[in-house]
Amino acid sequence: MRKALLAATALLALASAPALAQEKLKIGMSFQEMNNPFFVLMQKTLQEEAAKIGAEVVVTDAAHDVAKQISDVEDMLQQKIDILLLNPTDSAGVEGAVKAAKDKGVVVVAVDANASGPVDTFVGSKNRDAGYMSCKYLGEALGGKGEVAILDGIAVLPILQRVEGCKAALSEFKDIKIVDTQNGRQDRSVALGVTENMIQSYPNLAGIFSVNDGGAMGALAAIQESGKDIKLTSVDGAPEVVKAISEGTPFIETTAQFPRDQVRVALGMALAIKWGAQVVPKEVPIDVRVVDKNNAEGFGW
Repeated sequence: MRKALLAATALLALASAPALAQEKLKIGMSFQEMNNPFFVLMQKTLQEEAAKIGAEVVVTDAAHDVAKQISDVEDMLQQKIDILLLNPTDSAGVEGAVKAAKDKGVVVVAVDANASGPVDTFVGSKNRDAGYMSCKYLGEALGGKGEVAILDGIAVLPILQRVEGCKAALSEFKDIKIVDTQNGRQDRSVALGVTENMIQSYPNLAGIFSVNDGGAMGALAAIQESGKDIKLTSVDGAPEVVKAISEGTPFIETTAQFPRDQVRVALGMALAIKWGAQVVPKEVPIDVRVVDKNNAEGFGW
């Protein structure tokens, strides 16, 4: 029932879009980064949906610099945005920007990662579930035993939640040992070098969990170069990862998130609030899905 209600709310907001013809809205979206296909697709979807209601969109890339993100939001407020969709690079660090936006009467919706301060609502994936599902899959694929490493990332809440979920899943296998956790910074080239060091340091390494697909593709290259039988899982569901899984590489699973759904629901919530909705959920969790060789073909964001 709750899911149906949320879906209906978002769809109602978008279905009523013609009402905006007389009130051209300006929507700002500040991303933590734009070198990730996940966020590129999110931006594309936002532009498409905003065009349907005749709204103007302003998009910025913080490049993981919280000072730049704060400055970007300040610039958007100078441009008199009506809605701010905020994908924070530092959840606590952007609190002042959130307060400034609310002081201007702007609707603020955090997307993918929550933000401190008076946000109207937060729309994001079930990141703990994603980490749990990927590492449960990995543990079962290893027959419940062996040495495993975690390829960590930037310390934002979604990444921390994925690691938390992963560790919870692996703790259910008494003969699996986490031997190493290193930061690949969600970057292919960085993760490649980090994974090479892991493989050299732990000759019996049997599995690796990566917190995102960008880092995982670097890990995959290192595993393939080593020639070792090391199983790899991750979170996101990027097209190149799905392709690697379908081809039978050491990449055996990714727990997919849905960037299009996240931004569509975020926009729907923001519009509902803008149009006077008195009660909206403080958080809208978006489900995740395991993608492996059995269902990789035909899967896409």
